[in-house]
Amino acid sequence: MKWYIDKSFDFCYGHRVWSQKLDSKFSLDSCLACRHLHGHQGRIAIHLESDTLQDGMVTDFKHLDWFKAWLDAVLDHKFIIDRNDPLFFDLMSHFCDKEGKMDEALMLRHEEGYWLANLSILPQNSPDALLEKYQGIVVVDFVPTSENLTAWIAHIVSEKMRELKVKVKAVEFWETPKSHCRVEL
Repeated sequence: MKWYIDKSFDFCYGHRVWSQKLDSKFSLDSCLACRHLHGHQGRIAIHLESDTLQDGMVTDFKHLDWFKAWLDAVLDHKFIIDRNDPLFFDLMSHFCDKEGKMDEALMLRHEEGYWLANLSILPQNSPDALLEKYQGIVVVDFVPTSENLTAWIAHIVSEKMRELKVKVKAVEFWETPKSHCRVEL
């Protein structure tokens, strides 16, 4: 016998799919709207499974509270950008080297595979708007498509839940109520 549980989480985020290409024969036009800076109301569902129950449960749903806290702190109301995006310099110029690429020495790397701006390098009298801009950007090393975001989140959740000996069966990600991605592990 196998048991399955899942829990969903909502968050708002922005991104840009700079690599977007369309075949107008299928898309009916050539509008590359996902290349624009834009935002979504996203939803993530974490699916867990087990062959056995501990205290009558796969795990307590509260064991995913850490994920909600991480999601709120890291991605909610943030803009996710690929460090290889051609617009990276325009959005993150204070944190780039002479070639216009991200200078890792000026960034704060996190074990989950993302960077945040090290705001301490900015001048003390920096305008609030500049600080707010950089506080709202999360840098990743992949194009932030639904598929890539789902795989990234699946890896993060799977690693963490392994400590409890709980298997992540799948992660689902809704970019919009009608656009959905699922990764099975």
